[in-house]
Amino acid sequence: MLPRLYAIADAALLQSRGVGLAAYAADLRAAGVTLLQYRNKSGSVREILSAMESLRPLRSAENFRLILNDRADLALLADADGVHVGQQDLAPADARRIVGPVRWVGVSTHNPAQLEDADATDCDYIAYGPVFATASKQNPDPVVGLAGLQQARRLTRKPLVAIGGITLANARAVLDAGADSVAVISALLPVEGSPRQAAEDFLAILR
Repeated sequence: MLPRLYAIADAALLQSRGVGLAAYAADLRAAGVTLLQYRNKSGSVREILSAMESLRPLRSAENFRLILNDRADLALLADADGVHVGQQDLAPADARRIVGPVRWVGVSTHNPAQLEDADATDCDYIAYGPVFATASKQNPDPVVGLAGLQQARRLTRKPLVAIGGITLANARAVLDAGADSVAVISALLPVEGSPRQAAEDFLAILR
């Protein structure tokens, strides 16, 4: 079952803020985060595998899941708990063939047609968005808004992760619109305050 908070550690954002991946992830884990996706769009294979290795100590906790973005093959090599694929990555069925039946496969979708295609697969959850304007992608898809999220909820019974521009101010509204979980990237790296405090604030709102 998906937790209410789906944290994403974006390599480029962490680097721009001067924050180390392992320390950041440890902060989130200490706050009570149980699901973390590592996203690295430009790193080499060795860099990604090294980063995943640095996160291995966190997985000693029984209820903690580590997901790798994009690369099903590296998720398998790193013994991650799953892979998250986008519209330009492997199809969910191909990702499933690589990671097997136990690890999670998540899929990013951005419109009703993509969501319905994902719903027809055996993926474990579907991400939908951006719900609000986001700065975490260079060329984001059109904003779907809360109304679009409500429509998405009607189109699938699979666990639904809302993503894009989610903050402490709007997170509860996103759940009320039908999301099972909210994916958060930049709001967990506040300019003032710690990632741990930000995660604790999100968890308090989402309970």
